[in-house]
Amino acid sequence: MDPDLPNFVQAKFKSDTGEEIGNSLDLPLNVTKDQLQLICNALLQEDDKQFLFFVKDVEISSSLKEALDLSKLNSEEVIEIIYQQQAVFRVRPVTRCTSSIPGHAEAVISTSFSPSGRELASGSGDTTVRFWDLHTQTPLHVCKGHSNWVLCISWAPDGSKLASACKQGRIMIWDPKTGNQIGKTMIGHKQWVTALAWEPYHINPECRKLASSSKDGDVRIWDTVTGLTILSLTGHSKAVTSVKWGGTGLIYTSSQDRTVKVWRADDGILCRTLEGHAHWVNTLALSTDYVLRTGPFHPVTDQNGLITDKMALQQRARERYDAVCSQGSERLISGSDDFTLFLWLPEKEKRPLARMTGHQQLVNDVKFSPDTRIIASASFDKSVKLWEGVTGKFITTLRGHVQAVYMVAWSADSRLLLSSSADSTLKVWSMKTKKLELDLPGHADEVYAVDWSPDGAYVASGGKDKVLKLWQH
Repeated sequence: MDPDLPNFVQAKFKSDTGEEIGNSLDLPLNVTKDQLQLICNALLQEDDKQFLFFVKDVEISSSLKEALDLSKLNSEEVIEIIYQQQAVFRVRPVTRCTSSIPGHAEAVISTSFSPSGRELASGSGDTTVRFWDLHTQTPLHVCKGHSNWVLCISWAPDGSKLASACKQGRIMIWDPKTGNQIGKTMIGHKQWVTALAWEPYHINPECRKLASSSKDGDVRIWDTVTGLTILSLTGHSKAVTSVKWGGTGLIYTSSQDRTVKVWRADDGILCRTLEGHAHWVNTLALSTDYVLRTGPFHPVTDQNGLITDKMALQQRARERYDAVCSQGSERLISGSDDFTLFLWLPEKEKRPLARMTGHQQLVNDVKFSPDTRIIASASFDKSVKLWEGVTGKFITTLRGHVQAVYMVAWSADSRLLLSSSADSTLKVWSMKTKKLELDLPGHADEVYAVDWSPDGAYVASGGKDKVLKLWQH
């Protein structure tokens, strides 16, 4: 070691959300990651939590000395060591296709696991919705009722029913246990439905209200029991491309009119319009998407599913939501045909937190990691890009697909990311190395739809080859 360099540095620990713990400490430069774990747990008065540590945006993988630029070290400076808590459980990467299940007669356009991860549904151009048995990996129910392509499906947050919507603008609700339709077909949209979003469980555990967005420029809120429209949200001047129902009672919509609108779900009042995109806004994602999707189900602690009391389940869903929104507000990301993404604090600000540029083609899909720390965006430019979840700062580009990337899906522990592409492959990326972990060929044509089950056990994919594939470790 250079004799002029100090052996110790002054450092203080700070969480990734900005809270400082303890006072500044004199730490030896050769302090290891494992020793930092012990110090951090002691300061937090925790037993055995796992953390990642960063200093000046560099991860400390072995020792503090390796991560620091010693030439710029100033003996007076107090170095901030940022700690990030890691998920307790680990999802193992999917490595093989365990079954290719035929059944659909046309392309599989959407596929989605239930909130508990125990059930799977898909929607197709053959006008049917299908439920699949994950244990036997065979078809379970075929639901017929739509007379045109089924474009989107969405599970109620309690997992008791599935909504589907078609190119004719009709919405139907299905019982996953029997495959029968529940209630009446919901008719009102004049053109096809582009997205569906249920009211979050922690707001109302009855799971009755559903929002739909349509090419006709309207957003409707339905009572799925009576089959009637409760509210019509009209204000977009062109097709609405996406709808999200946030955890504080706000509904977010994106449109080809280049805007994102924020509505109050209770009375349909328009709160604000978010402007900035120069072309169609295609896709939206909320930092809370994962907890809103899984509601009262925690993928690891709920293996037994013992709680049946709605009040207790609602309380649990509320706690899970609050834990992810500890900073007080949801973040929203929008992706556009103008090749950019915007990061918003839509409850508070009309101005974006960040404008994220770098994609060379339209942005097709965007998702926050379940721990809300990373945003992944998929583009027709054949790449996936990663961005910091809080600031929108660019992290890296994941290259490997040779055609347009259609969709991305995160593993429940936020350590792995999956992408599906027009090149007929799925790819699994590691967040630790920011590199390709696994290449999953097998589909005979473009892969439109992919989902990773909330408990991490399965991946389902579907596309132009009409086959639903299940992948496991």
